[in-house]
Amino acid sequence: MRIEVSHPLIVKSLLWPDETATQRFAAALASAPALRNAFVELQGELGSGKTTLVRYLLRALGLPGRVKSPTYAVVEPYELTDLQLNVWHFDFYRFSDPREWEDAGFRDIFASKGLKLAEWPQKAVGFLPRADLIIELEAVSEASRQVGLTAQTAVGLALLQAVSRDPSAPALPVSQDPAEQQP
Repeated sequence: MRIEVSHPLIVKSLLWPDETATQRFAAALASAPALRNAFVELQGELGSGKTTLVRYLLRALGLPGRVKSPTYAVVEPYELTDLQLNVWHFDFYRFSDPREWEDAGFRDIFASKGLKLAEWPQKAVGFLPRADLIIELEAVSEASRQVGLTAQTAVGLALLQAVSRDPSAPALPVSQDPAEQQP
């Protein structure tokens, strides 16, 4: 018999006043051991800072060289040999053909160990597994971002706790559990 444990969604809201806050958040996230085998969705409109966050995260993980946006390639793989970590950065903005999912081997990538980061995940609904952590970015001004973090799994909760413990993270907690907000 299989018993499935359901965790309530854990939600946190942050305000990043500038790009330095994005960089500090990425460094805190990179320090979390749970990130080694996580799936993180990055949501937000064009220009909200999704790719910028990925660049800072990969830099914090020690990636040398250029970090390319996978907008046209759909996926950019990275091998961080010092950490023995594979990272896949997806951008599903131009994803439109479900056959592409199988042809490109995305099912195998998501079944393997490593870090998966996906921009525009809503374009691949029905193909993607449940994300451990959803990071939703909204541009408030040219420099600042409103950020919503939603942990959907135990791995996501560990990531959320890692960024919450970092004293340099510019966190402004709004809520812990949406269910607690109801009268």
